[in-house]
Amino acid sequence: MPEQLLFIDLTSADPRERGRQYGSAARELIARSVDFYAELFQRTAGLRWEEATARARAWVPLVDDYLPGILDEIRGIAEGAERDFEEILALNARFELSQSNPFDDKADEGCTSFALLAQANGVGHVLCGQNWDWRERVADTVVVLRVQQPGRPTFICQTEAGQVGRHGANSAGLALNANGLGGGFETGLSVPGTFVRRKILESWDVYDALRAAFQVTQSAPSNLLITHRDGFAIDLETTPGRHGWMYPTDGLLVHGNHFQAFVPPQIEGTYRPFSVDSLFRVPRVTDGLRAARTITSSSALRAHVREVMSDHFAHPNGVCQHADPRRHEADRYQTVVSSLVDLSTGEYLLTAGLPCEKAYVQAPWNLYDGPAAPTRPAWGQSSSPAPHTAAHTG
Repeated sequence: MPEQLLFIDLTSADPRERGRQYGSAARELIARSVDFYAELFQRTAGLRWEEATARARAWVPLVDDYLPGILDEIRGIAEGAERDFEEILALNARFELSQSNPFDDKADEGCTSFALLAQANGVGHVLCGQNWDWRERVADTVVVLRVQQPGRPTFICQTEAGQVGRHGANSAGLALNANGLGGGFETGLSVPGTFVRRKILESWDVYDALRAAFQVTQSAPSNLLITHRDGFAIDLETTPGRHGWMYPTDGLLVHGNHFQAFVPPQIEGTYRPFSVDSLFRVPRVTDGLRAARTITSSSALRAHVREVMSDHFAHPNGVCQHADPRRHEADRYQTVVSSLVDLSTGEYLLTAGLPCEKAYVQAPWNLYDGPAAPTRPAWGQSSSPAPHTAAHTG
């Protein structure tokens, strides 16, 4: 377990140089990540690292078309980390690379995400967050990025070293929390989910975020919980085919790793949640967060959220997931980061590991230090980001 998180501020306007900044700062952690996935793919899928990186090249034209410029950033990461371009691309498609192999279908990971709107807590703030649960050894590769880029909102996210996006929030007041929903649907080559998440994090508003999710085919199901500081949240259960969606009830929305809005028709005859603990994690967190309505101070509310996300019901496979010693060491899952984002104030809080053991640490930046969402022009007019004037606290 890391004693503290690595925070990296990426400031260059040039994507390749921005990538070099990232790769250089996270070089050691990227090397650990490569070593881990090389070992994991070989052990569980019979896939050598050289094969994985060779497969990754097939995504280049799809990614370049979907998110122009991001491949330059990946090339920069590779240069800064002294790795091959294909290795960094493989890290950003580590889930998809496994979908033709059995190990992800057997995986029992679990993430629990939530949106807690103003009417659902006594402080009247818009909050969101999640327990990000993944393999235990990944905890030593987590980085927290702030990415500043011209013409787009600045965003903060936590991710694995070398990846360009996962869970986070941006200066336009939009946040993304994401959970896995199971294996692929054998639909052929499509855009890896990491790049869909990055595009959502770069969105100026919910309209653009929804377009980023709906105007692409992903190879694997993924749950995307989008929250906006103006008091809106929507949960998307995305698949390579149709999507499902849900809205908060009384200002509260919680999602785990099973289909809650619908079951895809391709699997409805045989569907079983791939992470069975999701079936009790969701109601446990929902019941716990309902008590937030009576809490009227920010510090008490944050302490309560941390307590809820530290729930040990069915330990070690609870909301706060601990590594299960009965499993192979490479297949042990745990909560690697617990996050809480206050979209009303711009404060971004995280734990360096298990929330039952680690206190929230505040990121060294406020979300709203970046540009605000631009005013949309009339049809036929061009637009440029408006200067940010909103005040923040924290």
